[in-house]
Amino acid sequence: MNFEYYIANRLRGGKRNRLSQPVIRISTISIALGLALMIISVAVVVGFKNSISQKVMGFASHINLVLYDNNYSMQGDPVVVSNDLTDKLLKNKNIRHVQNVAEKAGVIKTKDQIQGVILKGIGSDYDKGFLSENIIDGSFPVFSDSTKSNEVLISKKLSDKLALNVGDYLRMWFIDETESAARGRRFTICGIYNTGMEEIDNIYVVGDLRQIQKLNNWNQNEVGSIEILLNDISDVKTTTYELYNTIPYNISALSVYDEYPQIFNWLDLLDMNVVVILTLLILVATITMISTLLILIIERTSMVGLLLAIGANSISIRKIFIYMASRIILVGMIWGNIIGILFYYIQNRYKLISLSAESYYVDYVPVELHISDVLLINFGTFLISLLVLIIPTIYIARIMPAKALRYE
Repeated sequence: MNFEYYIANRLRGGKRNRLSQPVIRISTISIALGLALMIISVAVVVGFKNSISQKVMGFASHINLVLYDNNYSMQGDPVVVSNDLTDKLLKNKNIRHVQNVAEKAGVIKTKDQIQGVILKGIGSDYDKGFLSENIIDGSFPVFSDSTKSNEVLISKKLSDKLALNVGDYLRMWFIDETESAARGRRFTICGIYNTGMEEIDNIYVVGDLRQIQKLNNWNQNEVGSIEILLNDISDVKTTTYELYNTIPYNISALSVYDEYPQIFNWLDLLDMNVVVILTLLILVATITMISTLLILIIERTSMVGLLLAIGANSISIRKIFIYMASRIILVGMIWGNIIGILFYYIQNRYKLISLSAESYYVDYVPVELHISDVLLINFGTFLISLLVLIIPTIYIARIMPAKALRYE
């Protein structure tokens, strides 16, 4: 058996009334709570970022193809959808789905309310997964290939503000720069959605693309933009750059990060918060372990002197105390993992901690945890804690056997 490990194991079963016993318990609790908070922090931030990103990308798509002169206008010229352009997009291995949409600014007028909105026109090719999941009343509009649909989706915010419900009629007015009089359209509310994101819920009404084509006097192959969904969202930036260099010169490729920079810049700031939290927690844990190991060494000064007197070198003695400290770290880490993973499981299943959807875009604290994150946190915590333990063991080299044997 390893000599250093044998001594460390024997010391673990020594007297229980030593000063170091409460200190060891405090250190174990400190490491457990620190590791648990690290796991919880990472789970909350990853879950929060992914939850918000999925909402934005679910409604706005991953990449948007628009005309250069149409980037900041709802009334610009249309994108002509040709077979060559569609084939070129579908041949890209990163692209999962292509859909045609258009947007047009309008005003909803009721008996006592006026509300500015944007009508987002979609077709039968639209990936309705995200919107369908967020419909809280009614159903998704039905689009046919032969006639325009008058059915629309409105948000819960607009429904509450305008006192409109499923089955009600709403009249929307549109004004073009080339026309002096407003044109009105009557729609039927077939469903109410709630994404929890004010940027979407406050202004968007979802209806038939052909309504906008008719209002703008466009042909069937003319749309406001082409939305692209990818297989992997991590490819958004690279695919956007690739499309930018391959599509016609008069069309621009905008990623969702370009369209909603304020949201994603805010989410990126959360990464810095996690770094600060992890740094502080590791710092607290390592300082606690240094103090604990120093107390263990001072408490065992006479034993250190005896081992030095019978020929043991300082390196071997250092290993003994590092073995002892490592056990404290491992016990603390085991409890930390149990607490952190248990919190993740409970919150992920029961959603006990709620949030204000108006401020945070979600009504509960979303959590997401990956095995790789847990392993990385554990490995980093153990390695850093072990490395800093070298600092207090330097004290062993200063212990004189003759004086240490008289130490009580």
